[in-house]
Amino acid sequence: IIPSILFVIFSRFSIRQETRYMLLGNALLCDLIYILSYTLSAVFNAADLKLPKEACVLLLFLLALAYCGGLFTAAAMVLDTYIAILFPLRYIAILPASRTKKVIVLLWICSGAFPATFFLLLWSTQSFMPYVLEMCSVPVILVLTLNGTDAAKLCYWLAASVIFLCLFLMLCCYAILYFKTRKSGIWESISSRASVTFLMHHTVLFFYFSPLLAFLVESLLYINTVIGLQTGIWVSLAICNVLMILPKVLFPFLYGLRYREISASLRSMVRRKRLRLMS
Repeated sequence: IIPSILFVIFSRFSIRQETRYMLLGNALLCDLIYILSYTLSAVFNAADLKLPKEACVLLLFLLALAYCGGLFTAAAMVLDTYIAILFPLRYIAILPASRTKKVIVLLWICSGAFPATFFLLLWSTQSFMPYVLEMCSVPVILVLTLNGTDAAKLCYWLAASVIFLCLFLMLCCYAILYFKTRKSGIWESISSRASVTFLMHHTVLFFYFSPLLAFLVESLLYINTVIGLQTGIWVSLAICNVLMILPKVLFPFLYGLRYREISASLRSMVRRKRLRLMS
């Protein structure tokens, strides 16, 4: 469904000129890159194929870039909703299409700079990187990071702090939107569009929060020697293969298909295919 939504966004000029659709397309592109990269990594590990060091570094960088890009874009989508609801008359002046493109470029730069700094710091710890390049598995790397040097542990906790900060910012924006609009009458019905949208956003936030909380609990248990190395790797496998993939799978259905313009365009494409088959 992600390539279909991306095709609709980039092929329709009217859709492509709106900020919310441009941010949605960027988020879906990041999720698609992450899913493809992680699937490729999982296939190589399942087949017991060892990648060259350069290919492993590139694959890990793509994973980190796509994850950071999706997270930062999701935060930008929340800020876009915040501005659109609280400043409707100034919204077009604040976020025109030209400025949105610059924001997306800035998001990609930040998404690339953050993992690049992380990898450079880890590269300086020579006792850690050889194991990472030999395994080239994200769950194993997360567990090995806690066994690494103080610099590796510092990178781990800094990355977790930045992610939690972004998610906390998103939650605060939604809470402010609710308190600002609760007397406007849009929350009277449980099945209203505002209530369903609010529930949908918090569902996505929950699925973004849950794997990070699980990683935090697992890290604390592993550091305090409550669980062993093998148990830590199995827990990390479950988190990476299920909990971290789940929000990226739900994102196009909860966000993309909810927009009327995108769903109508997809339905028209399906109708055309049916008409061609019948003719």
